[in-house]
Amino acid sequence: MESLSRLIIVEGKQDRYKLKRVLEQEEDILCTFGTIGVYALDELIENYDLLDREVYIFTDEDEPGRKLRKQLNQELSHAENLFTETQYRQVEDTPEHVVASILQAANFKVKVKYLKGS
Repeated sequence: MESLSRLIIVEGKQDRYKLKRVLEQEEDILCTFGTIGVYALDELIENYDLLDREVYIFTDEDEPGRKLRKQLNQELSHAENLFTETQYRQVEDTPEHVVASILQAANFKVKVKYLKGS
């Protein structure tokens, strides 16, 4: 049986765009568009096979982001958490070179130009 690809969960479209710019190869990135209800979370888990995938949670370092991270971690205990630096608060406001370093540390392939901080 072929293993499913990994998936990164973010809060919004701008977060997804930021990650897509930095990543070297195509990765599945799922937007929650903020905190989600139990029913919607159950649907996401089922529709995206989240219990059988390598899942990464990359939410903002603000109250809604921490709340969403906690909610996701309760249902997806196998997920790995990625954190932006507190000074940037939001993934979309984090400089590309910082996002690239965070993703590279989690073994994602990133575009070299972003590792140089340019």
